[in-house]
Amino acid sequence: MENTPEIHFFIDDGVIPNSRYPVLIYKNAFAERGSTGAEWLEKRFEGNNWKNTWRNGIFPYHHYHSNTHEVLGIYNGAARLHLGGEQGEKIQVDAGDVIIIPAGVGHKNLESTEDFSVVGAYPDGMEYDILTGQPGDRRTADVNIPRVPFPSEDPILGNDKGLMLIWKG
Repeated sequence: MENTPEIHFFIDDGVIPNSRYPVLIYKNAFAERGSTGAEWLEKRFEGNNWKNTWRNGIFPYHHYHSNTHEVLGIYNGAARLHLGGEQGEKIQVDAGDVIIIPAGVGHKNLESTEDFSVVGAYPDGMEYDILTGQPGDRRTADVNIPRVPFPSEDPILGNDKGLMLIWKG
């Protein structure tokens, strides 16, 4: 398992607020695939207090969550994601990767393999909203994002590692 994540910063583009915190991508964070990989992710996330898990994919349009951070663990396939909104970065992710997305950071699935599958979760089991950069979204986002609690643990590494050190910077 790779303990040092890739770090990607995205600035407010006027539509997608993004975050002062970077997106973290743990490449090859786990070896399991298929339902075994999904179960491993669910247990790992929940054990580190990232709950309200789900299994699916990533929406094919820019969106973000203003009221919670999100973790995505890829247990099958591969995808090319667009992070940070239209002015952001296109990034390849593969089975075994884990992505931590701070509240406000846009994300979109540009293209993926047919078997692309993800487990998602939220710190403390937060419920999530979905904002897409429509007129009026920023009013809500600008109020919500600063109120999002800091996670108690990194979803993969736990306490005092990874996100806990990088985001506290």
